[in-house]
Amino acid sequence: MLTLQKILCPVDFSDLSLNALQFAVDLADKFQAELHLLHVFEGYDAISLNPELAMSPMPEWLPKLRLLCREKLAALPSPELAARCSAIVRADREGPAIHEILTYAAHEKIDLIVLATHGRTGLKHLLMGSVAENVVRSATCPVLTIRGTPPL
Repeated sequence: MLTLQKILCPVDFSDLSLNALQFAVDLADKFQAELHLLHVFEGYDAISLNPELAMSPMPEWLPKLRLLCREKLAALPSPELAARCSAIVRADREGPAIHEILTYAAHEKIDLIVLATHGRTGLKHLLMGSVAENVVRSATCPVLTIRGTPPL
């Protein structure tokens, strides 16, 4: 029988990741599992493909962006969904998303990772890669991917 004690749901605050969060809450509720929410701040290099084209100096806006992300993470899940969870652990990391998700999952002995796939194809997939695809390939625990509506 499947037993889940710890479920990890990485969130990037997109509608797709918030949809995956609903699935993670459902599973955490059903299994009375601890729900771990992880936001990975990839930093400036991930935001701009060419760091030399910055519109404003990084020291001015990067700390504000980190703070905003932490505030958004603290507000998740919604109170209605949070009431269904026996325990919620929130964490934020900085670095490459794939590495940070896998490291967190291993360190915390996560039983299941629930994450959204953004459905990127073509050039977007080539340039941005697929976090979900790489997590599925490399995770040592099961991964449930929640597919959103493909972009038009």
